[in-house]
Amino acid sequence: MKAELIFTGTEVLLGHILNTHAQYLGVKLSGMGIEIILNTTVGDSRELMLSVLRQALERSELIIITGGLGPTTDDLTAEVVADVLRVPLIQDQESLHAIKDIFQSRSMNMPQSNVKQTYFPQGSIILPNGNGTAPGALIERNNKIIILLPGPPHELKPMFEDSVVPLLSGKISSSEVVKYRIFKLTGISESAVQDLLKDLGGQGNPGIAYMAKPGEIQVRISARAADDEQAEGLLEELSGKIKLLLDKYIFALDEEILEEQVGKLLLENGLTLGTAESCTGGMIASRLTDIPGSSEYFKGGIVSYTNEVKNRVLGVGQEILNTFGAVSGETAGAMARGAREKTNADLGLSVTGVAGPGGGTAKKPRGLVYIALAAADKVICREYHFAGSRAAVRQGSVNSALNLLRQYLTGKT
Repeated sequence: MKAELIFTGTEVLLGHILNTHAQYLGVKLSGMGIEIILNTTVGDSRELMLSVLRQALERSELIIITGGLGPTTDDLTAEVVADVLRVPLIQDQESLHAIKDIFQSRSMNMPQSNVKQTYFPQGSIILPNGNGTAPGALIERNNKIIILLPGPPHELKPMFEDSVVPLLSGKISSSEVVKYRIFKLTGISESAVQDLLKDLGGQGNPGIAYMAKPGEIQVRISARAADDEQAEGLLEELSGKIKLLLDKYIFALDEEILEEQVGKLLLENGLTLGTAESCTGGMIASRLTDIPGSSEYFKGGIVSYTNEVKNRVLGVGQEILNTFGAVSGETAGAMARGAREKTNADLGLSVTGVAGPGGGTAKKPRGLVYIALAAADKVICREYHFAGSRAAVRQGSVNSALNLLRQYLTGKT
């Protein structure tokens, strides 16, 4: 099945709203064996939307349109689809009652403008919206499927997974299954990753693709096969080879969240953590406390941005600072010990470096970062060199610091 995605809304077209739907729907549909051949973003223009939809119907069997299902005059999706299919708009009474119930639950009367959201092209299967007032719809006509989804991500995703996936699954006659695995890496450049994996192939089956993000490299492998078992087998074989080559750089797989993994490991080991951050300015502490329940293992963090705070608060010796400098393994180690002591934690994690864009020297260039982990019996310190912008250096430092902690807690340091 060939598919096209049409994203509507002038705010999306102009970049005022980030289009996250392309990534989300792309991953979900390709995983179902549906081939996406084109993505189009179109503003709130009736004539342009008519043209885009007519062209899509000539090329593809499945068209998914996001946005334009609201109550305002620039919400045109249902009307445009009805015009292209040459069918009338029909009111859905269940949708009307559902929207009225939403407003009654808020002790409000439903505005008349919301009635517009209850009209759909004749023949539509209505997709209920449990998170908003805009129902979706699926229309089949002339061996084509058109799906209308609301624009807000918190409405689109549940509707797609709860309603669209079951409906589409019964209509797909794909002879193959596509499976993916994503390795998330830090502390290594994209070109270095490619050099390490150069003998494993690239565009074949299974295939390898690369994506660089600030402070992170992703290696995505994909496998196509006749069934789930065969596809998983192909993934496992290639995954094993990749792990052997990249294990020390991998901090997460697929949808894993590094700080969540670290939190679970700290709880399992009955350990607590304190942090000391210089160039990352509290980003490690922020990531850790994003996880609910982190107070059970995270004692606190100190942002020691200046030498004065490193010395007076963390107890980094002035002699260490004078001899080796703020950006050094010696200072990172002393910071980690200070974090452990000052927060009364079992472990201390520290980071100090040159995030840039200024401040670098020939001996200590931009991107040089030292990360240290202090336990009762030892201090582990590692040197890193991150490329890219200030944001990339800082994000890479956080990923690497949390990954060092993960490796220690799993006995891999």
